[in-house]
Amino acid sequence: MTWLVQGMPPWVPGGAPQVAARFDLVAIDPRFHGRSTPLECGWPTATAQSAAWVGPDRRSFEVSVARNRDLASRCAGQAALLPYASTRNVARDLDAVRAALGEPAVSFVGWSWGSYLGAVYAQLFPGRVDRLVLDSAVNPDTYGPDASGADWPAQMAEQRNWARWAAGHDDRYHLGGTTAQALASLDVIRRAADRGRTLRVGRHRLDPNAIRRIVLGTDTEQMYAQWGHLMRLFYDAARGVPVTPTAEQDAMFDWVSSTEVAAGASAFAASLCADRAARSRDPEVYYRDIQAHRAAEPMYGPANRNVTSCTFWPTEPAEPPTTIGTTVPALIVGATGDPTTPYAGQLVMRRAMAGARLVTLRGAYRHGVYLFDGDACVDGAVNRYLLDGALPPADITCARTSPKP
Repeated sequence: MTWLVQGMPPWVPGGAPQVAARFDLVAIDPRFHGRSTPLECGWPTATAQSAAWVGPDRRSFEVSVARNRDLASRCAGQAALLPYASTRNVARDLDAVRAALGEPAVSFVGWSWGSYLGAVYAQLFPGRVDRLVLDSAVNPDTYGPDASGADWPAQMAEQRNWARWAAGHDDRYHLGGTTAQALASLDVIRRAADRGRTLRVGRHRLDPNAIRRIVLGTDTEQMYAQWGHLMRLFYDAARGVPVTPTAEQDAMFDWVSSTEVAAGASAFAASLCADRAARSRDPEVYYRDIQAHRAAEPMYGPANRNVTSCTFWPTEPAEPPTTIGTTVPALIVGATGDPTTPYAGQLVMRRAMAGARLVTLRGAYRHGVYLFDGDACVDGAVNRYLLDGALPPADITCARTSPKP
């Protein structure tokens, strides 16, 4: 039996040894990524990392527009390829791999974007799917360059969860002994960035876009301690206190301000832009949206609702977005607190796939669950399905049992 994996987490064999022993594991680099023929537009890391972030003033929005327009223009030389970078075409590639392996049907496990790839594959080739696992599923009705506009409730819920955790470890991070105080410390950092302040952090001077990029969220509770140290560093720097980053933090700051090429960033954007056209080519549409939601969404709204490189993309999608509405059996896995592909969108995927079952990890604030979180209930349900091919008779909700940070 063959199991195709979008990417190949190195812990798959160790995390699920019985499954690994049953299947031939085949990892796939999607077209234009990894060892596939690359689609590389030469995007500088610093520009790619900061293009989404916009402060409260009009000038910062114009800077963001200019950066995104520049990124899009760098891909103009690849215009002949850009319309064919879609997930729909990657699904066709997936079927070509199946055919090359001589398999009448294959099993597939995909996380995050890979969940959309798996769903699109099932939509296009329903008779060629054996077992299908979609982890941290995207909303199939909105996936594309403007999909994050409705993400702020999940992001803020995750941030409050971190703040509760930080308050419980105030002896270590000193960001406030209550959830409200820890959130207020984060707001000190955000306001410093919104005022356009450049923070001195060791040998670095971090511009507001870099600060916002680093501050706005983490997607797994296992990173909370790392994030706590980082927020303490920024909190002190925002108040003018001299700080010295760790070697690990120093390397991260070098990365976010690097002029080296952000490998794979333009290929990922090309896929988004090929899947679904931007909602508008007019930057004013985005600016009005940002302003209308700024008061309610001060932390995440401006980035979620901003222009992207797809707003200025040199080509249009070659095909309309894929509508997911298949009855192919599938196991969808998700966490209720996922801030990257929010649970509300995962439920949309569940409703779109009438033959699916949903395994929910309740109370977990993370992205990527199966084999990533280590929850015995989730991993057991997925492993049983992969081994015997039988879906659970009903959706499953798992109470969190894995270690907290």
